[in-house]
Amino acid sequence: MAIRPIFVPLKNNVGVLEESIEFKWFSGFSLSQKQKSIAELHSVANEMGHNRILEISSKSPDELGVSLSAFNLQVVTVKQKRKFSVESAFQGSKVFEKGGPYVDLFQRTSLEAKRDIRLKESGNLIKFQFFNSDFPIIPRTYFYDWLYINALLQNEELKERLEEYSCFTDIEFNPQKSINCQAHAVALYISIKNKGLESQLKDPSDFLSIASGHYEKQERMISVQNKLV
Repeated sequence: MAIRPIFVPLKNNVGVLEESIEFKWFSGFSLSQKQKSIAELHSVANEMGHNRILEISSKSPDELGVSLSAFNLQVVTVKQKRKFSVESAFQGSKVFEKGGPYVDLFQRTSLEAKRDIRLKESGNLIKFQFFNSDFPIIPRTYFYDWLYINALLQNEELKERLEEYSCFTDIEFNPQKSINCQAHAVALYISIKNKGLESQLKDPSDFLSIASGHYEKQERMISVQNKLV
């Protein structure tokens, strides 16, 4: 058995409902095993009243979910039209006590960027730096969400197709081991879009202001969880 969250965009406020779901886990790293686990997760979620679920990961059985994986979703710079994946941009923007940002990672594949040894040997993470903008590490998912959502804003077709779905999962995301999640970022985008605030998401300060209530709640939950550990 395993436990993974499902992310549901809130309608009345900007934010995301995160609900943990226990389901049968199929061990192994093959695509078929991952998709069996996804099917089980979605089946249990359906029984709990969740429907129109989209798995967002490179293991998704849905082509849209694969395209929305941070490993595949592309960011294009405004001035020089440079293109790189959300994952590569995220890893290359990390600033540590002893180094970074390692901007050369922008031009690496997503897997190469994520596995770069410097990310583990440069001390504690202190901030993110994306071109000329600095981002704090608290709220914990702020920079990742902003980066992912702004990449999504550049992909009109993908945005439109998201209207078919009401909640999102990421089979690769384990909240016990990771912080940032592409399914959470998508759910947050949908919540913001439904409030008519999509046009205000490009500026980092405006984005943080819009999502501040959600992040405050998120930080409180993390604080409570840490005390229980």
